[in-house]
Amino acid sequence: MARLPSLFVSHGAPTFALDPGRAGPALTALGQALPRPEAVLVVSPHWMTPGLRVGLAAQPQTVHDFGGFDPALYRIEYPAPGHPALARKTLETLAAFGPALPDDHRGLDHGAWVPLLHLYPQADVPVYQVSLPVRLDGERAWAFGQALAPLADEGVLILGSGSLTHNLGDFRGGHGADLAYVNVFADWVREAVVAGDGARLRRTLDDAPHAARAHPTPEHFWPLLVAAGAAQPGQPWRVIDGGIAHGMLAMDAIVFGHA
Repeated sequence: MARLPSLFVSHGAPTFALDPGRAGPALTALGQALPRPEAVLVVSPHWMTPGLRVGLAAQPQTVHDFGGFDPALYRIEYPAPGHPALARKTLETLAAFGPALPDDHRGLDHGAWVPLLHLYPQADVPVYQVSLPVRLDGERAWAFGQALAPLADEGVLILGSGSLTHNLGDFRGGHGADLAYVNVFADWVREAVVAGDGARLRRTLDDAPHAARAHPTPEHFWPLLVAAGAAQPGQPWRVIDGGIAHGMLAMDAIVFGHA
């Protein structure tokens, strides 16, 4: 099959599973437009480890790794199968980046299953996760994506799941739609994507306006750089506008390559 693009998706709050807003239907349309992958590899900030881990479960559980939300969220299951063979291939592929260990029991955290509810609502595409290294910077996150890139030729859809903006203090504070910094920061990133400017993307948390407020901690931004690093050089990049959730969560997705 032709090489697959890589994706970044903003998974927002867990309530995205119940309230799709603008981003949910956009992800569903994207899933319908993409060639069907052999498996989806998800890198999420909700599985961070000092050393790399790869989930090998044949039937990964749906992990409800959050508290205090609508009880309906805890009843949602995403019963996609895993893909142990491609997960083992991933262990080999990552050797160029660093040693990786198998995890036979890892389920799908909400950074994986919540956006996948919209991208592949039938849960009929195999899914497995690769952990996000604890110690990263922009260059290292990009290199991590480059190490995963050969899997795109094996039919693996590399999906970085994070958030274009992510300030839990603003979220919990209920500031609402008065947070102009969200659009200013998001527009800066969108301009870098439209220009295909990887160097600018890697410098985002140093150079973008309001970066420290948009991402007080960087873990929800690194998956964007992982997905970008996994892209085939010279291919187009495009933004899928997901709107703003809760007045402060920019919900854009980015496609790195043809879709």
